[in-house]
Amino acid sequence: MGDADDVTACAKVLRDLRERADPDKVAGMAACGISREGTLGVSVRDLRRMARPLRPDHRLALELWETGVHEARLMAVFVDDPAAVTERQMECWATEFDSWDVCDQACTSLFDVSPYGWRKAVEWAGREEEFVKRGGFALMAGLAVHDRWAEDARFLELLPVIVREADDGRDYVKKAVSWALRSIGKRGAALNAAAIGAAEEVEGRESRAAGWVARDVLRELRSEKVRRRLGLETGRP
Repeated sequence: MGDADDVTACAKVLRDLRERADPDKVAGMAACGISREGTLGVSVRDLRRMARPLRPDHRLALELWETGVHEARLMAVFVDDPAAVTERQMECWATEFDSWDVCDQACTSLFDVSPYGWRKAVEWAGREEEFVKRGGFALMAGLAVHDRWAEDARFLELLPVIVREADDGRDYVKKAVSWALRSIGKRGAALNAAAIGAAEEVEGRESRAAGWVARDVLRELRSEKVRRRLGLETGRP
């Protein structure tokens, strides 16, 4: 595909997005913590539908991201080719995350199936920037769901990182810490026990964030629904 065709494709996507713009949805998104800046109000469901015939197209993804339009950046995530994603791209996009939804979709719909997902999960979990740090734990959650062939040992190596960062009280971070630990704990019986152990380890800490994470994780991982799905005893006759 030539450069002229790529520009035309990007322009067409932007035109289609603007035709679907809905100011009422923008207001609702803002109420959920998504910035109004550059946001058109197109649902993720519609974005995925629009992206389906365009993927995989790495060059188009890069151009869509550069527009800065919220929905165009989500489209970039959905049309990109995971095999073509570079470490430099991941770092660039992560430092420009400005909302939880772009962060989460990038990390659980693209980066987690790229060649660098595991490495960045650990690296970003230790970063200070709020959405980059959230991205590290979102990656862990995505890997727990999508890397079906990964051995338990790889996830066990993530638990000390999760435990270490469980005191971060920023809302977007602590929710992602819980998300990562709950996702790991739902992969199988052994990881369920290990994740519960990690949650119990942070449960007694003085920080409110760690206490919240522990309660959130233990409530789900000890639930009958999860235990039944994993083939564990539920405690009921």
